[in-house]
Amino acid sequence: MTPAESADRLPRLPRAFFSRSVLAVAPGLLGCELTHAGVTVRITETEAYAGPRDPGSHAYRGITPRTRPMFGPAGFTYCYFTYGNHWMLCLVAGDDGIAESVLVRAGEVVAGHDLVRARRGTARERDWGRGPGRLAQALALSREHTGRDFCRPSIGDPIELTVVAPRHPVDPDDVRTGPRVGVSGPGGDAVAYPWRFWLEGEPSVSVYRPGVVRKRRS
Repeated sequence: MTPAESADRLPRLPRAFFSRSVLAVAPGLLGCELTHAGVTVRITETEAYAGPRDPGSHAYRGITPRTRPMFGPAGFTYCYFTYGNHWMLCLVAGDDGIAESVLVRAGEVVAGHDLVRARRGTARERDWGRGPGRLAQALALSREHTGRDFCRPSIGDPIELTVVAPRHPVDPDDVRTGPRVGVSGPGGDAVAYPWRFWLEGEPSVSVYRPGVVRKRRS
């Protein structure tokens, strides 16, 4: 059985799940399984971004060609390139036009281990999906996968992205919150924006690092 076939036996999360406040969707995705390109990960860490009202969001200053998928309806992907060598995966949430999204920060690989081993090289298994760049590499995500509708019925697309409900309910006592990783300025304020969510005790959860204000070269 392929990872996609296994995932299809669990209920695909409907668009209504994502058409809620991003602060409900982000922790709600913990424990869910995400499948793409033959690999399935169990989501262990997420971050919420609340569009124009959130100084840490790419959508804070309005719509651009890159951020356009964020301003559409919930249930679509937003993939972006960062730091010159990493792709990241966000899942659009909230109402159409609001630009809320969840960054999938980390996950435990539960199927497709041989594929991830080839994609991630000599990295330790614990680190295969530990951080959003590594996770996107494990799932073979890139620019072509932005703006994809992952809530539509399956049509047998071999690179289709699927998100399904947890196999086992997540204990609310295991969910932790804190400041978002690498976000500088007001959006990195731990009191105002404790919008990182993770499962306590999961080895795949990334290490917290505060944001650094980068000076422009003259």
